[in-house]
Amino acid sequence: MSISPAPVDYQTHPDRYRHWRLQFEGPVATLVMAIDEDGGLREGYKLKLNSYDLGVDIELNDAVQRIRFEHPEVRTVIVTSGLDRVFCSGANIFMLGKSSHSWKVNFCKFTNETRNGLEDSSRHSGLKFLAAVNGACAGGGYELAAACDEIILVDDRSSSVSLPEVPLLGVLPGTGGLTRLTDKRRVRHDHADIFCTTSEGIRGKKARDWRLVDEVVKTQGFAQRVQERARELAALSDRPADAKGVALTPLNKTVAADAISYGHVSVAIDRAGRSATLTVKAPSGAQPSDVTGIEAAGSNWYPLQMARELEDAILHLRTNELEIGTWLLKTQGAVADVLAMDATLGKHASHWFVRETTGLLRRTLARLDVSSRSLFALIERDSCFAGTLFEIALAADRIYMLALPDEPDTAPKIALSSMNFGTFPMVSHETRLQRRFYSDAAELGAAQATIGTQLHADEALALGLVTSAPDDIDWPDEVRIAIEERASMSPDALTGMEANLRFAGKETMETRIFGRLTAWQNWIFIRPNAVGEGGALKVYGTGTKPQFDRNRV
Repeated sequence: MSISPAPVDYQTHPDRYRHWRLQFEGPVATLVMAIDEDGGLREGYKLKLNSYDLGVDIELNDAVQRIRFEHPEVRTVIVTSGLDRVFCSGANIFMLGKSSHSWKVNFCKFTNETRNGLEDSSRHSGLKFLAAVNGACAGGGYELAAACDEIILVDDRSSSVSLPEVPLLGVLPGTGGLTRLTDKRRVRHDHADIFCTTSEGIRGKKARDWRLVDEVVKTQGFAQRVQERARELAALSDRPADAKGVALTPLNKTVAADAISYGHVSVAIDRAGRSATLTVKAPSGAQPSDVTGIEAAGSNWYPLQMARELEDAILHLRTNELEIGTWLLKTQGAVADVLAMDATLGKHASHWFVRETTGLLRRTLARLDVSSRSLFALIERDSCFAGTLFEIALAADRIYMLALPDEPDTAPKIALSSMNFGTFPMVSHETRLQRRFYSDAAELGAAQATIGTQLHADEALALGLVTSAPDDIDWPDEVRIAIEERASMSPDALTGMEANLRFAGKETMETRIFGRLTAWQNWIFIRPNAVGEGGALKVYGTGTKPQFDRNRV
């Protein structure tokens, strides 16, 4: 039986959690993993030994998001287990064995983004994460721990850390395990080789000496040391102790057969053309420009609400609309209103709520970058691709801008703001403009000199900010042909091509993680050694040894 990627809802609430408990004590929050083995997102497997599936990670993503916004007093998050002698055994193997290839890859990608999000908050928002490993910690469980700033392992003579995917399952540690060993934890190459091919794991002092964990503490002093270290990390943060949190209210989302609508974001699906048009509306009406008004707006503040809606739309399309291979990115509204929003974001950038909202925008835009879809931005008459919203266009594979030289007053315009020059780095840690121009100082300088200026199509084309600028006579045919051509090509080839071209500059830990997911793990996941009738994933737990094709490819 294969698990079909039926509609998945990425919205949840702590009242509906089945797998996580949130506890708060001053500057420290504790995320307790106590996974309900009967609470799988799909039928056909049990989540034993704190193993997880997509549903578990949806709750984890929601919990961290609520800590960011609803609990600004929290400076350190302890991630630990509520089960005896088990921290987390990783992704549920039986779920992987029953899942379609696309489900596995989408699951791994979302899991990657969730763990990268912990590191993003540590890097940008002063929210630190401490893994209190109080039992066996394997596979994706260790990868979750490794995404935290530090790992404390209990020394009870049985608890260990391991990445057993290669010896047990015939696949790779798929959510950053290999990369974090080398790039983040600096585990020596030979030690990492042993670690990744030893299914029983590494315990105690050796785990610390090999840099697999940061501390090893005897059972009797473990809880106290975890609390001490959590508060030591909290002392390094600038998150406010006395600020009032912002409740993340449910999104107003309507799903129809071929459409999704929110307050500021809408999606229209053309199934015959295998494309979706994703439109983001600009803020309209009076918008708060001071901290008091921003706080009063809460989750209805335009930048936050729009970011949440856009993120949900991206995740919905990625998981639930696999045959919709091209996303057409549009905006609607006034350029001046977007520039005014950016001015507010910039003016109050140090305020915790504004900083967290900017962080959500940054992570949401990064989801676009790593989506295995063709992205075309279409700049039309009523578009408002400016500043923050122009980042959506810059994330695209191509940008088409309508030229109307005879109608200058109604012709579409774009504009840059300071937000395009460092606020929203990609996972490569460079801006999308730096990626576009290969960090060429002259080209970046010419673009930066136009900040705040509304540019017509010919000006945008001359600066290299758009791909093509057809006039109103050529526009329908040029855009239609581009979309039809894209739909006719191999999705597999496009996925590989797009991922390579989008991250053509410097490598980071994050780009290496996603690169391995796109190439290595994608390939290994469809090989008979992993998923064939005698493959390791298929026969795991049956008592039958896997049958491997011994040819090296």
